[in-house]
Amino acid sequence: MPGFPFHVAGGSFNPTRQPLQLFESMLNNAPRALAPTPQPSRRRKLWEVSHKFHCPIIGTCFDVAELRALMKKVMHFPHDTTDFVLHTTAVGACESRGQLSELLQKQLEKRFQQTVRRFACAKDTAALQTLWREATSSGREIPAALWATWTHPACDNTLEHNVYGDIHMIQHQIGTGTRTDLKTLKTLKDETRELRQQLDKARQENESLRAEKSTETQALGQRVIDLRAEMAGRDACIATLTGQLDQLRASLPDLKDRQSLLRRTSDAEARSTALNAQAARHESELLQLRQRLRHAEETINQLVAQDNPPDSASNAKPGMAEQLSGKCILCVGGRSGAVDAYRQLVEQSGGRFLHHDGGLEESLHRIDGVLATADLVICQAGCISHNAYWRVKEQCKRTGKRCLFVRNAGVSSFGRAVSEACSTEDANS
Repeated sequence: MPGFPFHVAGGSFNPTRQPLQLFESMLNNAPRALAPTPQPSRRRKLWEVSHKFHCPIIGTCFDVAELRALMKKVMHFPHDTTDFVLHTTAVGACESRGQLSELLQKQLEKRFQQTVRRFACAKDTAALQTLWREATSSGREIPAALWATWTHPACDNTLEHNVYGDIHMIQHQIGTGTRTDLKTLKTLKDETRELRQQLDKARQENESLRAEKSTETQALGQRVIDLRAEMAGRDACIATLTGQLDQLRASLPDLKDRQSLLRRTSDAEARSTALNAQAARHESELLQLRQRLRHAEETINQLVAQDNPPDSASNAKPGMAEQLSGKCILCVGGRSGAVDAYRQLVEQSGGRFLHHDGGLEESLHRIDGVLATADLVICQAGCISHNAYWRVKEQCKRTGKRCLFVRNAGVSSFGRAVSEACSTEDANS
């Protein structure tokens, strides 16, 4: 099989081996027969990478326009040189160290320094292969991952060929995707052509509508002119009527005063109506309050008549005033309406009266203070809370104060309890 030379910018060079021999050597050097190579201690340069990997590196990592611009810096070539010739020239120059290979090396290191730094964390081939798999799975940073993997010190022959196979298949997939994109582009062009036709039709309809609207606008403008003329006539009529009104007002000097008095009269009538309604409402409320007051007075009188019969004062034992002289009587609980009667009975008997409502409104802590100053405690057991009952009982027991528990909250029951307590104290003395 004859060998065809690779065309390069400025000439050509022949391959060192025939294509068939090169293919047979690739079959003989399959990945399963590769011998392990010792890992170098530093990253490889572009010219130190195997030459068969230069083509994927140049084709994947450099755009055609960018490659052309870089090569112009170090070499001269005709303006009409094809992209393929530039590509093969760059691939051939990467086999050894030179101006172009060093420039490409510097550009690759500068562009992919972050990815190279991240891949440098891999300390063995397995970790490096894992990073390469992650890059190919995500589909991002494939050129950077390709450069960082093949130049890594831990990249052995097996990983090199695996990466070569992966990038080869990715390029095929990209080609398939490009053909699909071309079909999609053709479909989009057809759709764009149809949309343009629809747009032209819509523009024609829009022009027709615009002409109709222009005619309607002109008609409306004429109508506005007519209305303005009519409004000017009405303004003139209003001005005439205003002048006549001023003349009438001048003929009646006291018209403003009469209008003011009329407004004040209307306001006074409105306020009078509101005040009458308010007075009627207050009178109704006052009548209700008087009825409630009369009912409350009747209820209080009935309760006082029931609890304090006419002979209750006569039932007090003679000499009770002398028995209560100087003594302090504490009443815990009882009816709120009968407290004044309790106080009057004790004070008429020569004693001092104290009262606590048993925790209904007053605080229970106040009981301790009034108990300390009392000589006798009358506890209305039916009119206090359980807490107050047990607190009074406990405090009296602790301090030795005499305590009488009365179930009936009447005035007569209170008077009998005080008399019995005084009689018992006289008998004991």
